Amino acid sequence: MTFFIFIFVMEIHEEYISEQRIESIKCGKEGLLAIKDTMILLSGKWKIQIIGCLMIYGTMRFLDLRRRVDGIAAKMLSKELKELELNELIQRKVMQTKPITVEYELTPHGESLVNVIRELRSWGTLHRQYVFRK
Repeated sequence: MTFFIFIFVMEIHEEYISEQRIESIKCGKEGLLAIKDTMILLSGKWKIQIIGCLMIYGTMRFLDLRRRVDGIAAKMLSKELKELELNELIQRKVMQTKPITVEYELTPHGESLVNVIRELRSWGTLHRQYVFRK
């Protein structure tokens, strides 16, 4: 019965609800699991910043990444890079130079996050403007 009431209300107010909202309502449990997986994968203070740096600057060496990601410790950067590599979002290239040089870059799978991060940046900009206007 509740489901039918929900559908009836949806039909009455459909003109007020965007199509995206209707699609998000339809996603149900599977959609929520996908969101949870994504949040776990990208959780923490540093991963999105690391991906963002690689997005903006392209291939980077470890020390360059450490300089760009403000405040991250070398040990934490190493840990986060390993997790991102394990999840195939970045790839690590070891150059046979003296001393050995290691470079990191986004994989094609990692590049699929570009639009997500752009949206986060856009929303963050709007949110800062909203909060500071008050």
